[in-house]
Amino acid sequence: MSARVLVVDDVLANVKLLEARLSAEYFDVVTANCGTQALEICERAECDIVLLDVMMPDIDGFEVCRRLKSNPKTHFIPVIMVTALDSPADRVRGLDAGADDFLTKPVSDVVMIARVRSLTRLKMMTDELRMRAITSLEIGVNAPEREAVADTGRGGRVLLVDDRPSSYERLAPVLATEHHVDVEPNPAEALFHAADGNYDLLIVSLGLENFDGLRLCSQARSLERTRSLPILAIADADNNARLLRGLEIGVNDYLLRPVDKNELLARARTQIRKRRYTDHLRDNVQNSIEMAITDPLTGLHNRRYMESHLATLAEQAAMRAKPLALMMLDIDYFKSINDNYGHDAGDEVLREFAVRVRKSIRGIDLACRYGGEEFAIILPDTTLRAAVTVDEHIRRSVMTKELIKRSTSENLGRITISLDVAAFRPGDTVASLYERADRCLYAAKRNGRNRVVCETDQEAELNQPKVA
Repeated sequence: MSARVLVVDDVLANVKLLEARLSAEYFDVVTANCGTQALEICERAECDIVLLDVMMPDIDGFEVCRRLKSNPKTHFIPVIMVTALDSPADRVRGLDAGADDFLTKPVSDVVMIARVRSLTRLKMMTDELRMRAITSLEIGVNAPEREAVADTGRGGRVLLVDDRPSSYERLAPVLATEHHVDVEPNPAEALFHAADGNYDLLIVSLGLENFDGLRLCSQARSLERTRSLPILAIADADNNARLLRGLEIGVNDYLLRPVDKNELLARARTQIRKRRYTDHLRDNVQNSIEMAITDPLTGLHNRRYMESHLATLAEQAAMRAKPLALMMLDIDYFKSINDNYGHDAGDEVLREFAVRVRKSIRGIDLACRYGGEEFAIILPDTTLRAAVTVDEHIRRSVMTKELIKRSTSENLGRITISLDVAAFRPGDTVASLYERADRCLYAAKRNGRNRVVCETDQEAELNQPKVA
């Protein structure tokens, strides 16, 4: 889908000119002739990027940008200021207002289109994460929008790659006023340094003497550990062709020499702020995944995850002829605990039971709450005989210590559990393995509870001749 560009300018001729240039590159263009109208369009989420004039009669571009970037509903929309103002102070003012770039008229068509494409591409990479964050908010996971608005972009970790002492000795102290800065004068080592350093920003000089700075940028984009690391390129003023190529391969932003120190700081803050926002989005998605597969009461994985994981392990066991065991565990007379002591006591029993189970199994084993007072444990690389030993250990460890209700210090006594174990067989499916385990659990409860029944025991019982 083509990106939708909002062009904001109170001069109709300027609007028509930009609209024609963008339409020729197959962008969908919407227009606004004042700041108020632009804010309304962005609030309705009707654009992907904004080209914003500064000098307008109602609200100037600086204020429009500030409002967009301070609003959780619109702060993620990239803003490019396009203006006749050309002083370093004006650029810094725009960047400090939250602008993603600041282009001075007359603007080269090639540069403008490249910048629009670069920023819309980066935005679309985060749109899916942002939509998942909205979904997460609906199920109770905090969305990172307000934290992103409040982030100053300071206090980051910056790696500066520059092999000219005359350059990095001027740039590093400026960056160090707001960030922790490491200088890498050897470009050949820079990628390894970036991958291992947990950085928030990579600054690369494209004028390296014995190394291609663009190749370093390209390598950073291809390596998994640095793929999302923002890159700020620094180039000579006559290096437009290399800068455009840099934007194509994934450079996030650039500066032209001679570098204005305030602009350097402003652009660094912008990139670090964006990096943190994207990281927050990824963490948010991970948290929502954890919520989807975790039982909130016990902290164990839930049935959905257990069945998916068991299917994967069963497939591997079949392919590699490896043993695999499945245990089912049920807390005996759990209903009476709820009836006699209350459901909060029942919850405490479930939580404490989960703790004791965790302590009794290996790191590669997976304990899950299957439902109610029923639990399951998957044991990879475990024979039936070994699994029975583990079952018996869990049964004894659970019943050795009395349970105390924390809120009232009431003694709930000891709990017992019924357990079963079934082993994966050639030709098994998840359903057939679970069905055998479930039959064993039923046999354990039928035969008096507080015991372990494995499938060989249950099959022997079924095969006994019936007494006439």
